[in-house]
Parts: sequence; structure tokens; C-alpha cells
Amino acid sequence: MIYGYIRVSTDRQTVANQRYEINSFCQKEHLVVDGWIQETISGTKQAEERKLGRLLAHVKKGDLIICADLSRLGRSLFMIMNILNTCMEKECRVWTIKEGYRLGDDIQSKVLAFAFGLSAEIERQLISQRTREALSRKRAEGAVLGRQIGSRNKHYKLDDKAETIAQMLNSGCSQRKIVTTLVPQP
Repeated sequence: MIYGYIRVSTDRQTVANQRYEINSFCQKEHLVVDGWIQETISGTKQAEERKLGRLLAHVKKGDLIICADLSRLGRSLFMIMNILNTCMEKECRVWTIKEGYRLGDDIQSKVLAFAFGLSAEIERQLISQRTREALSRKRAEGAVLGRQIGSRNKHYKLDDKAETIAQMLNSGCSQRKIVTTLVPQP
């Protein structure tokens, strides 16, 4: 069986690009994907918590998992190595498109998988470090970072009804009654 594995981290990301890459690759290699595994979940989640874990439990000797790149499997070297080790124990192959890796059960594949995972983790750490440094510089320059607390323009929904609210309060209305009267209910 040939499986196409697609993972994105958030709903704002699209799986279309990865599916296109896998389909184009398979067309060039004269392969047909028998099953698609597609999920929207963080790569930091363990494989067992993802659809990938169910796939790994299901694969058999000779099966092939194709993914866009190695980082789709996991976010850390340890995680990627565990996944690849599981595949190698089951004699299942993993091919990645962007890096062009064809990992099987031979010693060369094991060494390559280690090197690829290590380089992917180092790159993620470098990106994270550069981001932290840029944020520190911005803070030092006086920039306000993050979500704004409250409203800067100090304009609220009921500002134009301040007199009505005051009158209702003076006449003994409860705050709940004022809200239900003045705020439109969906």
C-alpha cells in the first residue's frame, strides 16, 4: 500500500499544497496513492495522539508512506527518529518529496534519518532563537508587543446610552435588567 501523509498545524493552513506535491511526485514516479492520511494538529503531539499513530500501527512490510517533507512527521529529532524507527522495524518505507529522501530499512537510511532529523531540529531552534532576539530588540526599542489589553480608543458599545443607563440605575433597575434591555440578544 502507498499512503500519502499530510499534516498542517492550524486551520488557517491548507493541505492543498502538500496534496499537490504528493500527487505530482507520484505521477512522475508512476505511483498511485492507495490511502490519504490528512490531519490538522501540531507536530509537537506524539504520533500516538495523531492519525499518524494509527497509520504506523496499521502499516506492513513493503508499505510506503510519502510526505511533503520530514518535518511533517514531527517537530523534534527524537520524535522523528521514533517514527522512522517504527517504520524500519515494520520494514515500511518513508519517502519525502522536498528533501528527496527514500528511507528504507538499511543502515544508510538510519544514518540519513538521524542527520535529517537533527538538521530539521537545529533549523527550528535557529528560527526560534532569531524570533526571540527580534522580539527583545523590539522591546528594547519601546515597542509594545502582544495583544493589546482592553481598548485603546476607550469607546464602548453603550457609551451613547450613558444617560439612559444612569436613569435606569436611579430608578432601581438591576444591572442585569439594564443589559437585557439595552444589549440586543442574538
